[in-house]
Amino acid sequence: MNATGTGNRIARSALYEEVAELLRQRIYAHELSPGTWVDEQALAAGFGISRTPMREALKVLAAEGLVRLEPRRGCYVAELSEQDLDEIFPVMALLEGRVAFEAAAKASDADLARLTAIHEKLERHAAANDPDRFFEANQEFHSALQQIAGNRWLKQMIDDARKVIKLTRRDSLRLEGRLKQSLTEHRAILKALQARDPDGAGRTMHDHLLSGRAALAKLQSVR
Repeated sequence: MNATGTGNRIARSALYEEVAELLRQRIYAHELSPGTWVDEQALAAGFGISRTPMREALKVLAAEGLVRLEPRRGCYVAELSEQDLDEIFPVMALLEGRVAFEAAAKASDADLARLTAIHEKLERHAAANDPDRFFEANQEFHSALQQIAGNRWLKQMIDDARKVIKLTRRDSLRLEGRLKQSLTEHRAILKALQARDPDGAGRTMHDHLLSGRAALAKLQSVR
């Protein structure tokens, strides 16, 4: 196979992956709302692409659980049921708890300084009552823990599950009192990490994830 053919394949692959990322962001921002039909033709026209990379992008999102493809009906943005959330959050709690456990055992002084700096962002955004920026700093904190833990298997499983959980986690921060509660939980996690207490870090992170699920359930009940 010649180099030109290989180059064309890479270009096509990069295009549908780029489209998939753009669609992810629209889904997370609820520009494409849960349960809504995805107009492939209109989206493809809007992006200035053919329907082939659009369809490939939607297959990627379907594999991630962000959309569902229905024969003869088309594509729909995923909706997470209460059962879905009850099933996925305990799994995430176990995985993220293990990350915190391993990070506490491996963290260097520089690692802890980095985590402390990220935590200070959480403090500032909570004080400003800014759930969106708090959410972003929270994601940064969890990603930093993954890097410190250095367990690629954990990272892969968490990244896959987080793509689905991101459909809801930002919402829970808008529940009255949840931002303050989440910050308190993060303080406990950081304290355990600074003490290099793997068991304590794992336990507090595990409980933090389940607390997020409880907040979502409470938010649903008041809507």
